Amino acid sequence: MRYGIWMFVLLLCGVLLSGCASRPPAAIADVPEEIPVLSVVRADPEGWQGREVRWGGVIAAVENRPEHTLVEVVARPLDGRGRPREVDASEGRFLAHVQGFLDPVVHAEGREFTVTGRLDGVVHRPIGEYRYAFPLVRTIGTHLWAPRPVPVRDPYYHYPPPFHSPLYDPWYPFHHPYYRPWRY
Repeated sequence: MRYGIWMFVLLLCGVLLSGCASRPPAAIADVPEEIPVLSVVRADPEGWQGREVRWGGVIAAVENRPEHTLVEVVARPLDGRGRPREVDASEGRFLAHVQGFLDPVVHAEGREFTVTGRLDGVVHRPIGEYRYAFPLVRTIGTHLWAPRPVPVRDPYYHYPPPFHSPLYDPWYPFHHPYYRPWRY
């Protein structure tokens, strides 16, 4: 009897926790079955013409034109939700052709950006003095990710307990680097 109750509780917990699993945003939720690698597409752009992709990375530049916006993206590998991973690895760059206007202040350099769409050839543009072949993605969906939170460093982390905070440390003014009375 007890075994059955525990199995039911574990099964119920598993179902509840699986419902909490994060999903990709709706705009980029449709994932093609086979996503080509950026370096492979750059090597043979005609062979991949019209294929659907979901690529993402970090915005390098935004160029607004009368009818559309070109977003230059430094590609990064994506996690399960489609968010670019925080790694120092890239297979190259691609251009995202987005209908309409994207504000370059909001879509600023360094922001994480993911697109879904179809490959539409290659555009040759310079990066500095180097002529680079950018695969062009005509976007169906785009998602600009919120900035990642910056970890806060606790200035009292190096003190042993119970002296982690000035509220508990009677010698606080004498050993904290900014509040030494002899500095005044």
